[in-house]
Amino acid sequence: MKEAKIDAEGKTPREVNSKLKKLAKEYDRIIIENPNAMHYLAAGLTGDVEVIIDGSAGYFAGTMIHGPGIEIKGNAGWFPADNMTRGKITIHGSAGDGVGQGIYGGTVIVKEDAGSRTGEIMKNGTIIIGGNSGFMTGLYMMGGQIIVLGSLGKDAGESIIRGKIYFRGEAESLGKNAKIKKITEKEKGELEKILEKSGFKLEKAEYDKFKKIVPRSRRPFYGKEVEEG
Repeated sequence: MKEAKIDAEGKTPREVNSKLKKLAKEYDRIIIENPNAMHYLAAGLTGDVEVIIDGSAGYFAGTMIHGPGIEIKGNAGWFPADNMTRGKITIHGSAGDGVGQGIYGGTVIVKEDAGSRTGEIMKNGTIIIGGNSGFMTGLYMMGGQIIVLGSLGKDAGESIIRGKIYFRGEAESLGKNAKIKKITEKEKGELEKILEKSGFKLEKAEYDKFKKIVPRSRRPFYGKEVEEG
């Protein structure tokens, strides 16, 4: 594996990203040192390169990526993985609002807590939050799945259209068009596979605590409401 390093100290996001895209054509793994919570790191990066951000990242880390695997050793600001189409972002600390906003595919993992509006308008893909997720988790969610090992804030699943929100703790309140259902044995097995692959080790009994939020209606805003099964 060919590895390169970028020292972000004293550089602008544009300078770091320009160098990153050039190195990604030649190297398999790139380590960004001294990120100092810089915004827009790895924005628009494509290909199957591995990127290690050795510290915390600012707003829009990994926005609009297609393919890379990005590991953030610290925390991340608002909107990590915004509009990602393919790839994986792992955040070892906590993240701000809008984790995985608008993603079309890929996987986002936050090992600790996330702010509000996790998975807002997401179309597909998987978001995993190791702790709690703030208010309006799954706002206008259009597909994919959110898995929260902790609890949800107010208005969980607000105006959800498609997709599922799995959570192990409690939901402070539900948003419009959201309802809670029990999960099936098949879903428990799928959750176990996903979480173990993502580095989360739970006892078998813990999977019995998971519930899911799904849309109450498939057509909540237009015409006659059609109740989900």
